[in-house]
Amino acid sequence: MALAVTAVDAALLALALGGPNALFHHARACALIAVWGVGAIVLGLLRPVRAQDVVERAGAQVPLLMALLLVPLLTPALSALGERFGWAPLPGGAPLRWAGVALVAAGLALRMLAMVQLGSRFSPQVALQREHTLETRGLYARIRHPGYLGAALATLGAALAFGSAVGLMGVALMGAALHLRMEQEEEMLARRFGEDYARYRAGTGRLLPRLAANPHR
Repeated sequence: MALAVTAVDAALLALALGGPNALFHHARACALIAVWGVGAIVLGLLRPVRAQDVVERAGAQVPLLMALLLVPLLTPALSALGERFGWAPLPGGAPLRWAGVALVAAGLALRMLAMVQLGSRFSPQVALQREHTLETRGLYARIRHPGYLGAALATLGAALAFGSAVGLMGVALMGAALHLRMEQEEEMLARRFGEDYARYRAGTGRLLPRLAANPHR
């Protein structure tokens, strides 16, 4: 599935940049495709989610799931189209654009590490497993949603990689979708884990760590 999404990403970039030849001669676009492809292969080898026993799912998830799939898929192409036609160029030149590529790699790596740590507790849908436990170690010791932070960074990097502010519209939409997703998830976890989750939430940030010590540790 991840490799299929990478192929769609490459096709959309080719359309946005003016064809396969333009894509192959665009170093940053090729670098992005390489990052996405390597990430897809690593994810397939790690297979962090092997079995699930879901006992509860949040309702009304389909529109949000579609947004979380389509926005990061379309943002790179939208920004590439902006670069091609010179729409709303961002300052910073090549250093900013290559920093965007690096941000995509860092964001994807963070998201995959979070998935590996959660294992079978990770789900495309907001759901609880029968033997679900509250994760408060490692990546989750200071922030509650490292995987979503990785997704946000990867989307931002894909917009910056082509240096067009047009792509920032996708970043804003991704931020809104992630906010709704985190609201759903935290409501479910609060019901399941009660005071344990309240203490954990009090000592951590959603996407950025709090400076105070963690009372849950």
